Amino acid sequence: QKVWDKLHYKHAPTGLKCILELRGLFVKIGQVLSSRADFVPRQYVDVFSELQDSVPPWEKERVLSIVRDSLMGQGLDIDDVFESFDDVLGSASIGQVHKARLTPRFGGNVVACKVMHPNAENRFRNDFKIFKTLCKVVLPGWDPILREIELQMMTEFDYTNEGHNLQKVRSNMMKSPYKNKVKVPDAILDLTSKNLLVMEYLEGKKLAVAIEEKLASILGGDVKMARKVLKAKQQALFESKHSSHQTNFLSELNDILVESNVNMSAIEKAKKAVQLMSMTRDARNKLNLLLDATGYQIFNDGLYNGDPHPGNILVLDCGKLGLIDYGQTRDLTKHDRLALAAVICALGRTHVDKHEVSNAMNELGFMTRCNNEENLANFAALYFDSDIAGKTLGYATPQKYLQHLNAIDPMIEVPDSAVFVARTSFLFRGLGALLQQQLHTSQHWKHHAKMAIDRNGKGLELYNLGLTPIANE
Repeated sequence: QKVWDKLHYKHAPTGLKCILELRGLFVKIGQVLSSRADFVPRQYVDVFSELQDSVPPWEKERVLSIVRDSLMGQGLDIDDVFESFDDVLGSASIGQVHKARLTPRFGGNVVACKVMHPNAENRFRNDFKIFKTLCKVVLPGWDPILREIELQMMTEFDYTNEGHNLQKVRSNMMKSPYKNKVKVPDAILDLTSKNLLVMEYLEGKKLAVAIEEKLASILGGDVKMARKVLKAKQQALFESKHSSHQTNFLSELNDILVESNVNMSAIEKAKKAVQLMSMTRDARNKLNLLLDATGYQIFNDGLYNGDPHPGNILVLDCGKLGLIDYGQTRDLTKHDRLALAAVICALGRTHVDKHEVSNAMNELGFMTRCNNEENLANFAALYFDSDIAGKTLGYATPQKYLQHLNAIDPMIEVPDSAVFVARTSFLFRGLGALLQQQLHTSQHWKHHAKMAIDRNGKGLELYNLGLTPIANE
């Protein structure tokens, strides 16, 4: 392991350098890798986390020129709109965000301004051609998924769409059971254009960073030790072949103190153990809230964020979770919501019936070459629930397990509506690993899935033949 660690430390910065030179789609890929601490080596997770919001930005004058041209197209002058326009807050694959203050004429509020990188759309279009060719060799079985990801990602290059999506999702959340726990920024559409999105500014920290800082505080400000502890817990989670494990906080604290050569009285240890227990409970509660709110969006509203990587989840100063970046918003039809709900309900049962899961997958639109029911049910668990089955069989990554399933009975049809729900489940599992929690997304979503089915009826009441929606849907 020491040899591997040495190699990972050596090559992770080189990988980051290559991604930053290529930019575009490859930054998106790096973001996904940075969210999967359960199977991507921590050295890469740490280095690639920079891609979530710290990609080298374009110079401010170039950005201001884009903002100026965008506002001019709406008959506005930049000095009439912004009292101040600060340096970059964060920069990612498609655009960068600046903090600014509006003039009194436009309300005088502090806002976040998202500005699209020059030539971003053409770069992504070319990158997809390269990546799809590469995937035919190194990621067999992903072709149908990549087609839908490309179609969806190429809709990101008009911030007007994202602005409207923000308003819709915000409105839905304000009417939801989560209105006092989750906050989505409001878009200012009068100032938004293809290359510029102006929205409410949310003050907070990335969820994973907030957890790390809290643990460091418990350990007397030792950030290095906090990161070491988190890495060890993530490795233990990765190596575990079980879906849950019990945590002995006093035992964990003893291990930490021995590692750091710290002497502490029994009373002090007990206090720290209580703090550690409280921190872990708070982290899990926040993650559970995130999954529950997303399940509500998918199965109740049909409108959700298909790109919930760790950089898009904030712990706000007010205590709420902040959900940002709705460039990859997906809008599901009623038919798709209910078909997905049937799959989630079947996966979420205490005793899973693989025949039921397979039938639900067929109804949703999945198809394998030989219609092997057990294998199709295993595909369903990988896409919409957890990575546990692959780990149990000894496969180090979801990709290797996917190859195993395709070798048994290859997937030949993946419905578009399922791709980003599966991607969301995949990203949440990675976020769970960053927060030391083994996730089964079907367990979090089955309540909302069941409610969706109960509200709308089921079986023949919803469908006439196969996947064809009834006429009056």
